[in-house]
Order: sequence, then structure tokens, then C-alpha cells
Amino acid sequence: MEVQELELSKIKRDPQQPRKTIDEKGLKLLSQNIAKFGVIQPITVRPGKNGHIIVVGERRFRASKMANLKTIPCIVRNFDSKVINEVQIIENLQRENLDTIEEAEALNLLLEKYNVSEIAQRIGRTTPFIYSRIKLANLIEGFRKFVRSKEMTLSLAVSVATFPKEEQEEILASMGDNFYAHQIKNSVNQKVFDLEKAPFDLNDAKLVVKAGACSKCPFNSLNEGSLFGEGKQICTRVSCFSNKRSKHLLKLIEDCKKEGVWLIGDFYKSRNDEERNMLFQSLLQEHKFELIFKDDLHFLKQPVKPTLESVKKQYQYYNWTEEDYKGELKEQLEAFKQESEKYATAKKNGYQKAYFVNTSSYHVHEVLAKRKEKTEAGPEKVQLSNKKMSECTPKEKIQKIKIKSDRKEELESEREFKALSEAVKESDYTTIRKELTKDEMVAFCISFYENAIQWQNKDKIKGFYTSRSKSKAKIVEVFKNNFKKETFNQLVRIYLLQGLHFQERSHHNDVVNNSFYTALKTYCKKEMELIEAEYSEARTKRQKRKEERIKELSK
Repeated sequence: MEVQELELSKIKRDPQQPRKTIDEKGLKLLSQNIAKFGVIQPITVRPGKNGHIIVVGERRFRASKMANLKTIPCIVRNFDSKVINEVQIIENLQRENLDTIEEAEALNLLLEKYNVSEIAQRIGRTTPFIYSRIKLANLIEGFRKFVRSKEMTLSLAVSVATFPKEEQEEILASMGDNFYAHQIKNSVNQKVFDLEKAPFDLNDAKLVVKAGACSKCPFNSLNEGSLFGEGKQICTRVSCFSNKRSKHLLKLIEDCKKEGVWLIGDFYKSRNDEERNMLFQSLLQEHKFELIFKDDLHFLKQPVKPTLESVKKQYQYYNWTEEDYKGELKEQLEAFKQESEKYATAKKNGYQKAYFVNTSSYHVHEVLAKRKEKTEAGPEKVQLSNKKMSECTPKEKIQKIKIKSDRKEELESEREFKALSEAVKESDYTTIRKELTKDEMVAFCISFYENAIQWQNKDKIKGFYTSRSKSKAKIVEVFKNNFKKETFNQLVRIYLLQGLHFQERSHHNDVVNNSFYTALKTYCKKEMELIEAEYSEARTKRQKRKEERIKELSK
């Protein structure tokens, strides 16, 4: 191809050029180099009405004008108008990166001509990269400024851009005047739904006709190159998902009403006043459906046959031998046999088909249920403990003797342990300077686990109560054999976390919170510094506004 020297005054910029912004600092540096060495690589132009139009090389063109050159070396080519944009995008991607948003919009234009795989192949990028950039083109202007200023990461921007524009506006409005990344992440997490856990059929195109089937929906992340959830099906359209879930429940109510099947909220009367449960009850009443509570029923779930694999999974953190697993399986199979027989004959005993509905997810599971019989009020039974031995039947006498003997043994054990502990307290045990023994560490951990760790945190700690034996001594022995220093460390860290004082106390005015803050800086330094920076900026602005107001009022 022949290189021609063309006058700069007769060359025009392409208004369709995907690159809208050029770094002025970089442009000045390029201009200085061109003034010193000239334009080393020619630009590419195409014939226009009154001269030529730039296809590739706008930075060199602008830098040459800045260097006061009169001409620039050019390669003149007659491009098909359909491929010009493609050539410009590819050229820019191969050189200095385009502005990310402009790159996204440019790639989005290529969708008119190619599919995602073809675009990826042409520009030498991965398919997920193309999907994310195309989705980024949907980002509203309010968030784009944060992407350009580098305050907002691309991954977070893509997550937000996956939502419809009206929902992006909601997220933006909830943020206020300042940019808070963690707040946006929370909003995003609240607005996504795992479709694999949906209570309705994802292939049902008739549930909400306008929306169609979830499996083919563009708001299903699996159809967007799996931008969320590493291959999971994630819905990013809150209103549509909620609508489908409600439609599914209404359809279920109608079907159960026609078939005469009980539909029961999966909760007891004690939780009757929770909002989600009240909503479910109001829907049933609205459709003139009988309200029945779990408390009013005897119910049976279809038993699931246990396997050696299911037992091992259930007790995976227990220190069991193969024989222990087989012994547990034998017990579970025996229980399964009894439950299966009871379930098989349930209908003969007055049970009927019913559905329990989870009032949060609207998931349904089938049970067999029958109403509890209302017992007539009668004379209260005299408790066994209040009966004299002479008034008892032989069976009751045996029971009373056993209860009395067991209680006596408990009291003797308490007295024995009290005597032992008193003896230790009188010794010099607490002044011993030796390292703690393993038995002492085990005792501390078990005491800590039982008395200091809240119940909701106990399942996070593995290694406790790892024996099928009911013997307390056996449980301690098994834990001792499996004791690890990591268990002690985890206990302490969970205790620290659950011991934080929130609400009116912070790390500035509470010694426990401050000690936790100091300890955690070792592990979460980066995250904590980001949050501190956000709050510090807001605090500075607030302080400045306060001072300005006081100054004005003082005048």
C-alpha cells in the first residue's frame, strides 16, 4: 500500500469513531515526540466528499496538529462502510485502551453484525469478556462517572448494569450524594435470585405470558454469559421474579381448592403474626380457603431411605470408624422400615394428602396429615410424684423406685464433684506457673463452647461431640484425641465477633469494640481502610458544613 503525504487541513475526524475521549497528557507527550521525530507510522484514511476521513490514527492526527505540522503520512483505502467501525474498534483495542464505557458501546454496535462468539474471535478476547462489556453498555449515566473516575470497579459496574435501568436508578438513589461500594454490593445482593431455587418451573412460558420462560429470558445470567454465580442461573429482574412467585402461589391455591387438598403454611401458631405468614393467611382467606395450622395436625412426611453415603455425609465431622457408620446405618434402616410401614397405611388411619408451603420461598412439599382429636375436658390426672406408694399400681411403684434411685445418684454425684472441686480450690492450682496441659486446654474449650458461644454459632465449629456414645467421659475422650490448636483459635475468634457491642457503642467509645477493631486490622486492613476512607470523607464534609453554618450564624 502506497504512503501519501496529505495536508492536515483536508483531513477530517470520523464522527462515528468509537473513541470519544483521549488523555490530554498522553496526547501532549505524543505531540512532543512527533515534533522531534515526525510521524513514524502512517494513519489510515478513506476518501470523503471534500478530502479524506480518518479511519485509524486519530491520536496521531491530533498530536500532529498540536505540533503545528502541515502534512501527515497517510494510507488511503476504500473501506466498505459496514466494516469501518469494526476496523476502528479492533485497531484501538490493539493499541492504547479505549475508555471502558466507549469500548462497551462500540462492542455493543458489533452485535448488529456478529454474535458474541464471533466478536470474541475477531478481537482476540474471551466470550465472558465480550458479554461483560456488552452488558456494561447498559449502565446508566449516573454510575458511568464513577467507572471513569475509577471509584467503581468494573466487576461491580457489570453487576449493576445487569439490572433494568429503572432498578439501577433505585440503587443510585439509595446511595445518596456519596459513592459507597459496599452499599451498592448489598443492594445488588438483595436484588438477585437463584433461579435454581425458584418454586416454579423455569420452562413454564404461560405462568406470566408477557415474561415468557425463565430458561430463555435475557435477565437469566446463564443467557448473559454467566456474569453472576459461576454458571448458576441468577435472575436480576426483581419485579418479574416476585410476580412469577406470586402467580405460582395463586395457581397452587386454586388447584388445591378444586382438588380438595389442604394447603398449610409451614409454621406454628406461635409465628402466626410474622408478616410473611400473615400475608399467606390473608391470601387463603381471600380465596375462601380453610385456615389450618400445623399445631392442629398429625402429619407424616414420606421417609427417605438412608444409605452408607448419606450417613457418612451426615456424620462427616465425627471421628467414626467404618463400623460406627455401618452401625448407624443399621439403626436408620430399621427406623426407615417402621416409618415406611406407618406411611403406607396412613390413609387407612384417616390421613389425607396435604401441602406445606414455605411462606418465604413458596416452596411446597407433600405430606399426609389428619386433624388432632379434641379431647373433652375431664378430671385432671394425679401426677405420679403426688401419689403415695400405697396408691400406686405395681408398674407405677417400679417407676417411682427408679426415679428416686436416679435422683439419689445425681445428688451423690453432685456432692462428690463438689468435694473434689473444693479440694482443688484449697490447693495452689491457680498459682502453678507451668504450661497448660492438653487436658486443661480441652476442659477450657468445652467450657467455652458450652457457656460462651451462642447457639447460632455452634454449628460453625467442628470437632465437638463426635461420638455416638451418650457417655460424657467418652465424648471428652474423643474430643481430646482430636483436639487441635486451630479449634481453640476459632472458638476465640467467634467469641470476639459475637461479643461486639453495636447501636450506641462504637470502637471509639467502647473498650471491647476498640480491642476487636485493633485485632482485626491485621486480617482485614484493606477492607477496613476503604470503609474508613468513605466515612472519613463524609465526616469531613459534614464538619465543614457545620463550621460554615456556625460561622454564618455567628455573623
